[in-house]
Amino acid sequence: MSNIVAIVGRPNVGKSTLFNRLTGGRSAIVEEVSGVTRDRIYGTSEWNGVEFSVIDTGGYVQGSDDIFEEEIRKQVEIAIEEAGVILFVVDVTVGITDLDESVMNLLRKSKKPFLLVANKVDNNARANDAFEFYSLGVEKIFNISANNGSGTGDLLDSLVSNFTVEEAPEDDSDIPRIAVVGKPNVGKSSFINAITGEERNIVTPISGTTRDSIDTRFNLFGFDFKLIDTAGIRKKSKVHEDLEFYSVIRSVRSIEYSDVCIFMVDATEGIQKQDLNIFYVIEKNRKGVVVLINKWDLIADKDTMSTKEYEDRVREQLAPFKDVPILFTSTVTKQRLHKALEKAMEVYENRVQKIPTSELNNFCLSIIEKNPPPALKGKYIKIKFATQLPTHAPAFAFFCNLPQYIPESYKRFLENKLRAHYNFEGVPIRIFFRKK
Repeated sequence: MSNIVAIVGRPNVGKSTLFNRLTGGRSAIVEEVSGVTRDRIYGTSEWNGVEFSVIDTGGYVQGSDDIFEEEIRKQVEIAIEEAGVILFVVDVTVGITDLDESVMNLLRKSKKPFLLVANKVDNNARANDAFEFYSLGVEKIFNISANNGSGTGDLLDSLVSNFTVEEAPEDDSDIPRIAVVGKPNVGKSSFINAITGEERNIVTPISGTTRDSIDTRFNLFGFDFKLIDTAGIRKKSKVHEDLEFYSVIRSVRSIEYSDVCIFMVDATEGIQKQDLNIFYVIEKNRKGVVVLINKWDLIADKDTMSTKEYEDRVREQLAPFKDVPILFTSTVTKQRLHKALEKAMEVYENRVQKIPTSELNNFCLSIIEKNPPPALKGKYIKIKFATQLPTHAPAFAFFCNLPQYIPESYKRFLENKLRAHYNFEGVPIRIFFRKK
């Protein structure tokens, strides 16, 4: 089962507040106005060592003439179809409405696992009011307050129990997994066809852990990796698909199972909002990334300067994560496709590298000595030790006396120094400050 959670429900039940609570941010706009969440919001969360992606959908509306509400309804249906688990949010202060019953009917038809979440349960009286929702035919109700976080622990315990962690077989557990992701029609299928070709060597289709995805063992030209191909995923006949939204869900599922993502962008369109959504998911899942500006053969009057200007504009749009390789490719002329694979493997090596603790301390402590953290309110911060954490993606812990006073700017300073000294191109890294 894919570790994707979709939050659904009618308007104004607190879906976006719950999304912000689960992801630990404020990506979703929260207003007491129907229809505020129109663009889909994507985030990541972790509970009891289980990581999962979270999608905040708009409020489900039936029988509306509003074109935005019609699109929201389509996207909710897609989310229900594609997510691994659904959080169905209702409002205890309002009780059961016709729209709640409509969502429940959708969930029953989907046969997907879902949890009924009664939101805004801030006191005992409201906890008693929540019993009304048992009439929807559920066995359990999770009473929470997304605003203050009460009850979310039990909800998360039950949520992550629905996820199964599937490990790769021992004989190929160390083989890199590379996903090709991007919006529809950017050239993903053409790229995959071009690099596999008709005269390929060992290509073994293996059913992937994520539903509808296919892993292809690619062993050719000195490369050996698994190619996660989402190009052949069948369309759902029962869903009137919003292709943009559907492409992101497909990408999320491929990204989760990958080590490195080859992120394709249409050169004739440039990076648009939907591209940034996919890039955001890659970064939040801490996967390696190689950016391919595809269809470069369609750009007329290009020269060296235009390539540089285009690349600078792309890096500006991808900020603050700018340290990514950018290649200009064409699947028609097969321009730089081999280079794209080389770069993807380089990024994989960057992502899995481990820096010895003694070497890391020799480098970092000398930098810190020359440029210590700024004093705050007369308090001087002393960083005494650094180590790389045993995580899949690069993460570093710095132990100091007053971690709470270290500004975000100093964290970026240390990250830039690490990137300048060690090669972390294409790889998001995390830095933590802990009490010594």
